[in-house]
Amino acid sequence: MIIMGCILLFGCKKDDPKPPGAAVLSFPLQSSECTTGVDLNSTTSRVEFRWLQAKNTKTYELRVTNMLLNVTQTVSTQGLSAQLPLTKGTPYSWVVVTRNSETNQSATSAQWQFYNAGAQTSYAPFPAQLVAPQSGGTAVRDINNDVELAWTGADVDNDISGYEVYLSTFSPPVELIASPSANNTTVKGSTLPNTVYYWKIITRDSEGNSSDSGTFSFKAL
Repeated sequence: MIIMGCILLFGCKKDDPKPPGAAVLSFPLQSSECTTGVDLNSTTSRVEFRWLQAKNTKTYELRVTNMLLNVTQTVSTQGLSAQLPLTKGTPYSWVVVTRNSETNQSATSAQWQFYNAGAQTSYAPFPAQLVAPQSGGTAVRDINNDVELAWTGADVDNDISGYEVYLSTFSPPVELIASPSANNTTVKGSTLPNTVYYWKIITRDSEGNSSDSGTFSFKAL
């Protein structure tokens, strides 16, 4: 009887729910100018987004953010593409969030950025992506009481001329601590222990265009 009970117990056991995998983005391409939008009017075009099928996924949620206004449009679909109206000549970032009905867990794709094509022939750099320290996180000072700041930069025109790094104990930061060249995306900033700092990056290109990363914060330990 004990053996039979064990057989019934394990025979009726359900498999654990499988979380969805992260989608792999396909189009618009990372750090590109999207020229395939369908004109809706003089200021807006409709852009199609595409991605690859993710494992254990029932629905895909496309999130597209206007990087100038920090406004996000969202659309859900069971397919591998979706379309949204976007402002011309404007930088956007986008991700895809995957979900299924078996679990509350979700997965988020990599974040890509692009310019929706407009009438201009020269584009401002994409806002720098602040990598470390992560916003709201902590950072351990080195032996010289410095914290390393790291970011990535991109430009459709590939003409970034350099960066301006601002770091302060108040927001927005106004103290310029470094002006590295386009090939240098890390600097060290002097910090005090147990202190919250705010930092941002201004990216400039050879045409005189610029972009602002927005402000991140971290606590130096």
